[in-house]
Amino acid sequence: MAQYQITVDSEILHHLFLKDTKDSGMAKLLESVLNQVLEAQVTEQVGADRYERTDDRQSYRNGSRPRSLSTRVGTITLKVIRLRDGGFSTELFARYQRSEQAFVLALMEMVVSGVSTRKVSQITEELCGAEFSKSTVSRLCQNLDPIVKAWNNRPLTDHRFPFVIVDALYMKVREDGRIRSRGVLIATGIHTDGYREVLGFQVGDSESESTWSELFTWLKGRGLKGVDLITSDSHGGLVSAIRKEFQGTAWQRCQTHFMRNILNAAPKSLQTEIHGRVRAILDAPDLQTARLLLTQTIEAFESKASKAMKVLEEGFDDATRYWRCQSAIVGV
Repeated sequence: MAQYQITVDSEILHHLFLKDTKDSGMAKLLESVLNQVLEAQVTEQVGADRYERTDDRQSYRNGSRPRSLSTRVGTITLKVIRLRDGGFSTELFARYQRSEQAFVLALMEMVVSGVSTRKVSQITEELCGAEFSKSTVSRLCQNLDPIVKAWNNRPLTDHRFPFVIVDALYMKVREDGRIRSRGVLIATGIHTDGYREVLGFQVGDSESESTWSELFTWLKGRGLKGVDLITSDSHGGLVSAIRKEFQGTAWQRCQTHFMRNILNAAPKSLQTEIHGRVRAILDAPDLQTARLLLTQTIEAFESKASKAMKVLEEGFDDATRYWRCQSAIVGV
């Protein structure tokens, strides 16, 4: 199997993972990883793993106490290990607050590209203020890799997700010694409590119908249910896969991609003005007002930006589908 080393845009990941979450799978992943780091720090200080017999042992574990930590992805509970001689101390809690964003983004790189000794070494040194031994870092990698994979394959049966957003990020990947472009297919859901949760990733060679269908089949196999409305760009293979795998589910064209398509077809001198007009259409309080603003905008720019107005008119219904699917966002 090919090994991927993916360079992830930190700004993309920041907006993707650090918004509108509550008791999310991401919080559970963060909790598990930090507890692994604490356990590794104890092993370094004690000089032995749990139940390990060694002449280098400095002390013995004596249970643990819970401690809550508030993070940008939710409140997590960490297990602070006690030692018989009371000597264990950690800077993790204080240092985490100073480097939280960098740590969470590094964690997301692990989700996308896999756990690496380089990344784990950077994280543990930043969080604990000390460099871990190579053997400790190696054990951490072995322990963290299944945790990260388990998060990306966790069951989705705890919530109903009426609103799902799918997109692809194209990234530079080192594969077999060569740099190539690969797509990371991402699905994000909004469950009935109104909170956003990243449902999962898959790395794909293309955005073909079969590739997207594979992602959707995987999500449904993990328990994705209750989907009323899916938002995506208008890529032909993606839309076909949605209609095939989610029959009876409404599809809405992503407004961000829609706006970009309109502006790309407009003269540069008119892009700012057209952007304001289209934004007003998409932000209208109801469908009747949106149609009125649509008519006015087309009349104002048809002679000066005909291509852009054609994109706007042809894509309007798909980009405003939510007004026809009010049941999909009840309670969201």
